[in-house]
Amino acid sequence: MLSTLILLPLVGAALIGFYPAALSGKIARKIALAFAVIIFLWTVFLTIKFNPGEVGIQFAESLPWIDALGLNYNLGVDGLSLPLLLLNGLLTGIAIYSSDESLQRPKFYYSLILLLSAGVTGAFLAQDLLLFFLFYELELIPLYLLIAIWGGAKRGYAATKFLIYTAISGILILASFLGMVWLSHSPSFGLETLNAHTLPLATQLLLLAGILVGFGIKIPLVPFHTWLPDAHVEASTPISVLLAGVLLKLGTYGLLRFGMNLLPQAWEYLAPSLATWAVISVLFGASCAIAQTDMKKMVAYSSIGHMGYVLLAAAAATPLSVLGAVMQMVSHGLISALMFLLVGVVYQKAGSRDLEAIRGLLNPERGMPVIGTLMILGVMASAGIPGMVGFIAEFIVFRGSYAVFPVQTLLSMLGTGLTAVYFLILVNRAFFGRLSEQVMNLPRVYWSDRIPALILAMLIVVFGIQPSWLTHWTQATIQGMVNTPSLVATVSVDQGERN
Repeated sequence: MLSTLILLPLVGAALIGFYPAALSGKIARKIALAFAVIIFLWTVFLTIKFNPGEVGIQFAESLPWIDALGLNYNLGVDGLSLPLLLLNGLLTGIAIYSSDESLQRPKFYYSLILLLSAGVTGAFLAQDLLLFFLFYELELIPLYLLIAIWGGAKRGYAATKFLIYTAISGILILASFLGMVWLSHSPSFGLETLNAHTLPLATQLLLLAGILVGFGIKIPLVPFHTWLPDAHVEASTPISVLLAGVLLKLGTYGLLRFGMNLLPQAWEYLAPSLATWAVISVLFGASCAIAQTDMKKMVAYSSIGHMGYVLLAAAAATPLSVLGAVMQMVSHGLISALMFLLVGVVYQKAGSRDLEAIRGLLNPERGMPVIGTLMILGVMASAGIPGMVGFIAEFIVFRGSYAVFPVQTLLSMLGTGLTAVYFLILVNRAFFGRLSEQVMNLPRVYWSDRIPALILAMLIVVFGIQPSWLTHWTQATIQGMVNTPSLVATVSVDQGERN
């Protein structure tokens, strides 16, 4: 059942890429979208069959692969990976739907997106260290090409910078994985046989350092963040949606799965430093976002700050905080995808993302009132307004982390206030006031441009009102992962109710 999720996008990529005749952008897009819908529906089917009360891996698949290396084809899903699989399936479909039908080399483009989806899915499903690494590296080349070929004016520089940073990330992660297995004399790279927690503390700390830096580049955390703004600014809108919505989550997922879970002693030892690192990333990302005049770069820097909340929650390592980390990953995926989609529509119709050049886009007659309304909703969700998924995710993170790191939690909460500042600057400059002369005659915004944003906005509100629809699938897994005695990891349907 799980292999189907990997094989479907690979089949779709091969079908589109090696189709013997030429395909128009419209036809290639329809075929890719059909595969994306099937993949998402299959993920929904798995979710229905998933038992949320079971702690361990479900739908496990295991096949021998390379016995000499101890490498096996082990797949499985639990409450940590299931929400991210759903998020990947949803945003892949939205990215394909939002792609321009008139783009050049459509067969290659849609094949790369499906190949990217297969790599991300395999990474979330892998229950073997080497298998995870292979899928982790698989997504590198498609994303590099998607930026380098279909990106903006400085796409070559941005794509190369991304490639170098991610290659270093992979080297560090692989070195740590090999060290875990060889030094602990584990019989294979499978997570079920790994006993890295028995290693001496000094050895664990060295291995954990490689994991922290490797996945810290992917998240990204300060000071390894500099590739992200460049990549976002030069990438097309659909690729920015996938980059912020899904690919950054590989970093936070890796920290939880392979750092906190496999090296708990070293993780506990470094936890105060990790919480401080989270504060730095939160405040630095928010401060940089305030200084931007490019709408897309502002949203990009906001991701650095919001992913810092996940590190804070992971550092606290309480059941409630880790549950909040998963919620924050899903929340950020939905909100950042919405924001990048809306910025993309503004850029397409207005021809600019410069906050000094555009204003008054909320004008009901000649502006973009629906896009402006959705942007305000996205801003409120990102700033943690109650009733949105951003609020409940951050509330759980802060509630679960405060008991362990009260000072760092309070400092991180300042990031929420700064989020409101820079996004209010964006909305106030771009959407309020008199319509600027540069964008006086805007092309019409069709409902086809609004549908993906409307879907994301609906999910942001629905999960904000009913967070238990998300936490229901994750609670048992988190309770099994976290060994630190702490708060009760349950979340009421009512957002304000404390357990």
